[in-house]
Amino acid sequence: MCAALAARRGKRVAVLERTSKVGKKILMSGGGRCNFTNMYTEPDNYISANPHFCKSALSRYTPWDFIGLVCQYDIPYHEKKLGQLFCDNSAKDILDMLLAECAQFGVDVHTYCEIHSLQENNGFRIDSNRGTYCAEAVVIATGGLSIPTMGVTPYGYEVAVQFGLSVLPTRAGLVPFVFTDAIKTLCNELSGVSLDTLTSNQQAAFRENILFTHRGLSGPAILQISSYWLQGETVDINLLPDESADDWLTQYKISDPKSLLKTVLGQRLPKKLVAELEKQWWPQDARKPLAEFSNQQLLQIQKQLQGWALKPAGTEGYRTAEVTLGGVDTDELSSKSMESKNKSGLYFIGEVVDVTGHLGGFNFQWAWASAYAAAMDL
Repeated sequence: MCAALAARRGKRVAVLERTSKVGKKILMSGGGRCNFTNMYTEPDNYISANPHFCKSALSRYTPWDFIGLVCQYDIPYHEKKLGQLFCDNSAKDILDMLLAECAQFGVDVHTYCEIHSLQENNGFRIDSNRGTYCAEAVVIATGGLSIPTMGVTPYGYEVAVQFGLSVLPTRAGLVPFVFTDAIKTLCNELSGVSLDTLTSNQQAAFRENILFTHRGLSGPAILQISSYWLQGETVDINLLPDESADDWLTQYKISDPKSLLKTVLGQRLPKKLVAELEKQWWPQDARKPLAEFSNQQLLQIQKQLQGWALKPAGTEGYRTAEVTLGGVDTDELSSKSMESKNKSGLYFIGEVVDVTGHLGGFNFQWAWASAYAAAMDL
């Protein structure tokens, strides 16, 4: 994106790609259909040590700007939900569009390019297995550490450190939770079950689905809250987010006293989930009608259902994480241009920077917007 925009402005640009092809993360995103932006992008959709840093770039290159480019190439797309835009056909449409933009304006794209060194030399000198490049400016657009099978490396962070920039600690974000206690067994039994929840901790809350897996919990709500979770913290899951009454279970006891608790809950929750919760929360009372439950017992079960506190053992880590939290400290960069404040001609854009979006197209929009900010300054 940055290369095409810079070349459009008359710059001579080369893209140096370490792996066999560019845009691998584009191709695998959104289940192969690329959630390329979100119509409702706002600064509040991003996590950063400086929450104001992203505002300039996002305001100058909006989702509608990228949608305009998509429409120029007649790429069919649709809104899935909550402003999330996906290709109708394939993520390859987005990659082909960006490569076409690069080709139109004479960008040289070099794959299998291993960087041996990057040094200052009347600008910059880059030694690689494909020869030596000299440039007035270098843009680091290396992404983060997530999904190492794509060939990712920490090189972008290493360049920042080499030139004296601070790098904030990195960790996996938008990633499933794993458990090692009885909850792991429960999750394994329920693997494949999905339901709408309100999942929260002290920092954030998300109304989305959770998905039980053989290792733990995934699904949009879990991925979202994982970016706000730190080791050792608990996560609260409201399994019945639409139920607002304080005593709805005791009301059922009055209106339907002969029913079993699992029958009542099975009308609102997956029956498989209710069966597993019964084993853990009221195993001795499985055959007891509601009339024989004390009000206090029903209120306690209701409280658990609407505030199920779980303590993950950890996450699945970078192996399955969609993003990397942390990165190049935004205090070191100009929010207008993404250029290093102390090293003229050195730019950092996209995921390598300490700006991480929520799930739903926000990280791609940050990539396009930060690329635009740098390209307009080159």
